Amino acid sequence: MHIGLIGGIGVAATIVYYQRLTAAVAERGATLDLTISHGDIQTLIQNNLADDRQPQAEIFARQIDQLKGAGCDCVALTSLGAHYCVEELNALSSLPVVSGVAPLDAYFAAEGLGTVGLLGTRVVMRTRLYGQLELTRAVALDGEIDALGQTYQDIAVAGICAPGQQAELLDAGKRMVRDLGADAIVLAGTDLNLAFDGQDPGYRVIDALDVHVSVLADLASGRLSLDEVAMMR
Repeated sequence: MHIGLIGGIGVAATIVYYQRLTAAVAERGATLDLTISHGDIQTLIQNNLADDRQPQAEIFARQIDQLKGAGCDCVALTSLGAHYCVEELNALSSLPVVSGVAPLDAYFAAEGLGTVGLLGTRVVMRTRLYGQLELTRAVALDGEIDALGQTYQDIAVAGICAPGQQAELLDAGKRMVRDLGADAIVLAGTDLNLAFDGQDPGYRVIDALDVHVSVLADLASGRLSLDEVAMMR
């Protein structure tokens, strides 16, 4: 299956999707057929903060039309933050949109996680992953959502994580485990790998990107069908 990715939101996130998806498909003994469309992170940030869903969905829909023209069979957003307008996008999209949020609830439950702590965009943390978790309780540092969201945004735009930003995020995860009872911390923002990769923070970390990539790799290798993926919604 030919996978389409909407990338550039941000660039570092796109790179890690590309790297991990390529590796995951190779592990499955298959060959990856992939096309990436570059988006604009600044426009996404402005629309996300203003909760302007329809305009952003229309931008993504135009990119999806281009990906369809390139032969793609389905498409995925390389940003969990971008999923804030996924309902509007589903109504416009000329291709099936493979959600990065929908598979997470079942994954957390299968891992025996009763409570997960969230790091990501302001909207992701505030809405507890858009209210899509039913089997697992999600928590966040509610009094620090704006500050942590800004830190994440700065990392995503720059494509690098400064030592002070890394320390802030690692400590936030520690406090969600210690004070809020989180069994694991979920990196619900694609660029958070810049802060957490290669680290041993003393608590379990789950990168939501890896769950999404696993679904995409199963599609690319023929282990999953689009009908099966649609049932995850």
